[in-house]
Amino acid sequence: MIKNHIDQTSPSTEPAANIPQAYKRSPGLTNSKWYKGILLTQLAGTADNNGAFDVLVDKMRRGTEPPPHIHSREDEFFYILSGQIKFYVDGEVFPLTAGECIFCPRRKPHAFRITSEEIHMINFITPGGFVDALNKMSAPAERMELPTTNDTVTYAKVDLADTVKVLEEYGVRLLTAGEIHAEMPGYPSSCSLPR
Repeated sequence: MIKNHIDQTSPSTEPAANIPQAYKRSPGLTNSKWYKGILLTQLAGTADNNGAFDVLVDKMRRGTEPPPHIHSREDEFFYILSGQIKFYVDGEVFPLTAGECIFCPRRKPHAFRITSEEIHMINFITPGGFVDALNKMSAPAERMELPTTNDTVTYAKVDLADTVKVLEEYGVRLLTAGEIHAEMPGYPSSCSLPR
């Protein structure tokens, strides 16, 4: 067994209740939600690591993407497990496929468009807390698949007033049409914008 020299010589100044514990977790119904037609599985959140980061496994269909937006607090890192997607970040277009990743820094407008039928990806968000906003607007997943009904609520099919309010509480703002045109010249103009 490896001994930690620091632990032996000085007592921790952090209360034991605040020290994160090791854990093992896998995708399942207990940690998965349906959010606007997306299957979100939360593998890590603020309660697990004192707010250091969130980790999601996202499964999405083309047409369920969020509108272009900007985070004031979080950096995001995406790793593509399967499918193809284009990210629009800071005026650039990044096509990605399985095995590739992208970093989206805070305060940089970004969006993505799924170019395959579905995408399966891991999303690492730091610091943690943003997933709490999504959880407020989600329903428990009924199965480990994407919702299948035609009346599934997606960003493109709903008035976003309530969504905008919740996102703004967490430092995320949807871009206006003018901002999208100025900040993301490669973003498809045919994509539906927030109502």
